[in-house]
Amino acid sequence: MVWFTVFLAVLIAAAYHRATLRTTAVALGAALALYLLFGSSFGTFALLLLAGAAVFVPLSVPALRMEWLTRPAFNLFRRVLPEISPTERIALDAGTVWWDGELFSGRPDWMRFLAFPKPRLSDEEQAFLDGPADEFCRMLDEWRITHEERDLPAEAWRFLKDRRFFGLIIPKRYGGLEFSAYAHSCILARIASGPGGATAASIVAVPNSLGPAELLLHYGTEAQKDHYLPRLASGEEIPCFALTSPWAGSDAAAIPDRGTVCLGNWKGRETLGMRLTFDKRYITLAPVATVVGLAFRLYDPEKRLGGREDLGITCALIPRDTPGLEIGARHLPLDNPFMNGPVRGRDVFVPLDCIVGGAAMAGQGWRMLMECLAVGRAISLPSNSTGQALAAAHFSGAYARIRRQFGLPIGQFEGVQEALARMGARAYAAESLRRFTALAVDLKERPSVPSAIAKHWCTEFAQETAKLAMDVHAGKGVMLGPSNWIARNFQGSPIAITVEGANILTRNLIVFGQGALRCHPYTRAEIEAVRDANPARGLERFDEAFWAHAGHVLSNAARSLVLGVTGGLLSFAPVHGPTREHYQRINRYSADLALLADAALALLGGRLKSRERLSARLGDALSMLYIASSVLKRHEDEGRPQEELAFVHWVCADCFHRIEQAMDGLLRHLAPRWAAFALRLLVFPLGRRAAPPRDETGTDIAQALQDPDFRLSAARFHSEEPRHAAGLLQTTLRRLREAEPLERRLHAAQREGLLREAQAFDRIGEALGKGLLTGDEARQLRELHDLVQQVIQVDEFAPGRLAPAAGAPRVTSGGETEYA
Repeated sequence: MVWFTVFLAVLIAAAYHRATLRTTAVALGAALALYLLFGSSFGTFALLLLAGAAVFVPLSVPALRMEWLTRPAFNLFRRVLPEISPTERIALDAGTVWWDGELFSGRPDWMRFLAFPKPRLSDEEQAFLDGPADEFCRMLDEWRITHEERDLPAEAWRFLKDRRFFGLIIPKRYGGLEFSAYAHSCILARIASGPGGATAASIVAVPNSLGPAELLLHYGTEAQKDHYLPRLASGEEIPCFALTSPWAGSDAAAIPDRGTVCLGNWKGRETLGMRLTFDKRYITLAPVATVVGLAFRLYDPEKRLGGREDLGITCALIPRDTPGLEIGARHLPLDNPFMNGPVRGRDVFVPLDCIVGGAAMAGQGWRMLMECLAVGRAISLPSNSTGQALAAAHFSGAYARIRRQFGLPIGQFEGVQEALARMGARAYAAESLRRFTALAVDLKERPSVPSAIAKHWCTEFAQETAKLAMDVHAGKGVMLGPSNWIARNFQGSPIAITVEGANILTRNLIVFGQGALRCHPYTRAEIEAVRDANPARGLERFDEAFWAHAGHVLSNAARSLVLGVTGGLLSFAPVHGPTREHYQRINRYSADLALLADAALALLGGRLKSRERLSARLGDALSMLYIASSVLKRHEDEGRPQEELAFVHWVCADCFHRIEQAMDGLLRHLAPRWAAFALRLLVFPLGRRAAPPRDETGTDIAQALQDPDFRLSAARFHSEEPRHAAGLLQTTLRRLREAEPLERRLHAAQREGLLREAQAFDRIGEALGKGLLTGDEARQLRELHDLVQQVIQVDEFAPGRLAPAAGAPRVTSGGETEYA
């Protein structure tokens, strides 16, 4: 009993305090005092005291600790430490640590979390969202864009330029709109959820994301800013940014495109410049771009710039009319006609002034890209994907209420409800992720890890939602034509999965790979200490970080065990009510993640870098913690609305289930097995307990999506015009609700044998003739019938009407093959 008291005292002290050598010693001292008071013999106490002294004297005397303990650990750490390349170091230095650091710490600071401001639009931003952004959506026709013109119509391009859509992030002094990151995100989500959203949102996103404007704002010379930014804001210049090459996709740092510093002729004068050779592909807006942002490796063999020969990756701006630049050809990404194509050049000469930031920034391109990508990746793809997920969820909910089979709306069948629940929850999670991560940018963070999480999971959620929408719509979704409002998003969903860091790369290498070094409270300091050029100073720095790290591990081990036994219910939560348990479970899983991350790093060292499946599982746990946090933040920001509780519960339950699944998978494959067994006892002392979302919660979500008054997000494009899918479905859904008493009257009459017509439309006339409906009521039902017919109809085309796409082969009547 006494030994249990000693153990329990140490365990609780370590679990509920940030453990250091001092707090651990105090805890043991308290336990020893308890034993002295209640123990059975002084001799046992003396032995216990000597054992404690044997441990704590070396720890407490700096000279002994440094020589006996720290130096061996220092040498071991140096041997197992993975090599960090210069490009990896730049990537690690490029971003900042935000809420992801709190989740990685094992002890999230919830008061800091609640102190984050609610993302808000200014009056000017709200007016733009409800004005030009909505107007732009209303002028688009997806079938015209995707099948007839293979581009936005000319009037849409003019509108984008006139209303300065390409200058959302450019300061007003240069003619831009200077909107917040949150406004930028809302505008993209609005466009993406409207007609032709996949094409239109991509065109608007690129100039405001990783492109010349973003690079110029942060690194450009004043002359470059004054020349380009006003032209970019007005749309006089259309930018693109060329990074990917056939030989360097995800491994962007390995680009073979090169430039050589040399003298050359520029506009009739001998000028010091660069001769560039490059081959780029997949470049959005390239076919229509007037200025090309180009990434290449710059060499200075004659050392004209006074430095080394290999200057490194460099970014430059190349005007479209530069001799030797090949541009204008198009790719067709999954038949989605947003402008995308290759950019090539051989021995293209441009002056050094074309380098973003001038000659002084030669070789600084990788740092530029990493810093800007952390911001751009937090906005563009999360916003575009979220907009498409919101539209798919709302369209499917409305369609499931309108479409009837077996005498019932298909939304009443549990199989359809299950699909709707997943769609609604995924769209809600994506919207929460979008808002939370955009907030980080507005707080002047460069959220490298959160942006990777948001990009990965928003695009995954959008793809899953698109697939489920196809399942719910069935044949309606399969038949392409002007009446199909979901197939193009489904068709194009893999594009977002692939670009700006393919999701396989992001999940397996970036989220935890960068998170472990960037977010961990001590690992980075230990690495810097080991790399210190002064060994004595490095050992001192390592001693400080290492023993703080040891206390951190002890605290999280104890915390994992205590919170695992109690389900986190004894930990701090900043709120009371139905979401309190979610905060407490995040506390538990945060401690588990911190413990398992340290264990994996200690057991595998540099090998963890190549054990991508293990790294991915740890990244999944971090991602799910971040997603659950974003959902709770949104719920708090909106005043804890009761109608959203089902979405919060579903997403959090799903996140916790996935976390335990990821951690279980890690422990099943971690070696040595005795270590994995010990860790399992700490992390899952009572076994895996997190269950998937409840069916009843899913039913609540499915019913909400079928309610015409429910809106998942104000960012979604909303219309009352029947010529738009959103307007047709919304109008039909409202009319359906208004007509429900009349429909129930007809169904009752049919059951009683008063109505015998088999077709719904014919029953209306029969009921009118028998006095069961008034003339106005019959007219109301006929108008509803016409709307329903519009909703469920599919398109058909006369022979020869479907012209082949440009470049498609066709066989002539003479048997010869020609191309359109």
